[in-house]
Amino acid sequence: MFSKFDFMVANRYLRAKRKEGFISVITSFAFIGIALGVATLIIVTSVMNGFKSELLGRILGINGHVTISMIRNAPFNNYQEAVKILENDIQGVNIAIPMIEKQLLATAGNSAEGVMVRGIRANDIKKKQVLRDGFKDFDLNLFSGDTVVLGSRLANKLGVIEGDEITLLSPQGKITMFGTVPRMKTYRVAGTFNFGMYEYDANFIFMPLEATQKFFSLNDGVTTIDVTLRDDADIEYSRQLISSAVQSSGNNAYVYDYRQTNSAFFNAIDVERNVMFIVLTLIILVAAFNIITGLIMLVKDKGRDIAVLRTMGATKGMIMRVFFLDGAYIGVVGTVLGVTLGLLFCDNIENIRQFLQSIAGRDLFSAEIYFLSQLPAKVESEVVISVAGISLLLSFLATLYPAYRAAKMDPVEALRYE
Repeated sequence: MFSKFDFMVANRYLRAKRKEGFISVITSFAFIGIALGVATLIIVTSVMNGFKSELLGRILGINGHVTISMIRNAPFNNYQEAVKILENDIQGVNIAIPMIEKQLLATAGNSAEGVMVRGIRANDIKKKQVLRDGFKDFDLNLFSGDTVVLGSRLANKLGVIEGDEITLLSPQGKITMFGTVPRMKTYRVAGTFNFGMYEYDANFIFMPLEATQKFFSLNDGVTTIDVTLRDDADIEYSRQLISSAVQSSGNNAYVYDYRQTNSAFFNAIDVERNVMFIVLTLIILVAAFNIITGLIMLVKDKGRDIAVLRTMGATKGMIMRVFFLDGAYIGVVGTVLGVTLGLLFCDNIENIRQFLQSIAGRDLFSAEIYFLSQLPAKVESEVVISVAGISLLLSFLATLYPAYRAAKMDPVEALRYE
């Protein structure tokens, strides 16, 4: 389709002489604009995808796909049999973990914090990778008796270290002749955990299941069973099977999955990602308009050359292809450079964040706001291909009008006004 002549002339036109310097500047702006637009779009989209993926992975690693909670926090007394049924008889279930989860007040010295206490067995912590990683600095053999393990940020807020004591208070206390007395008990801090999620590291306390049962007077019962599936693609079908099994066992319980508990949060992330994609695509569109401007000025400047070529036998199609190649070159090279910069940035995004933080002297990715302690980035090939495709499409479209205008130029008129 393109001849050697087309490439030769297009290449000569891209090499600006001194009098064409302004045209070269505009072309450079278009080139840089496309590269920056593509890179920015890849970076932002990858960070949004990484944020969602990392957050979802942490949430599922700590909680599970499906949760069975007893109505009105009534004890789940036959949980051991229920766990066996879930793990052995329900299709798609990988792990079922019984636990007790309630809100309490934790005090230490003059500090007090509202906390979520989770009673769980040490063996169940070992079953999940995220839980094991969070407890990697703690010996789970010490997870027994009247001990607690605090989130690292919660320990800092309370000002306690390993070996200190904290007091847990529950408003659901004992009923006496003088009224309801809040239930309280002192526990030894056996260590800390760190999941890398602010919500858990700053608000959660893990206790041995037996100690939690004693504190809440649940005898041998639990309040919740967390179920982790082998594949969350079958979550709807698995949730229905679990719900049917719970109902047939005669237990009054809610059965819900992580999509219901976190739907608003993940929907907000999806909306923000889509809006950012549309907004940042405008950067590429602006760069494409710079291509149009640069090519129109190049066509006007090369009017005499076009006229000479036409009189020597060059067809309108040849002239059109020459200027199309000029614009396409800017779009292709700018897109390739943008994709390269975007991928390199995503691959080193945490190091870049640390570097910028050291220069700015402030935290650029606060864990209190973004829930995660590190800036994640997940590059998806579909996103990169889409961004590159949009950039190339806009660049090619931007070349059509200037190329058409060059092809339609009347040689006689061009030579007359020169």
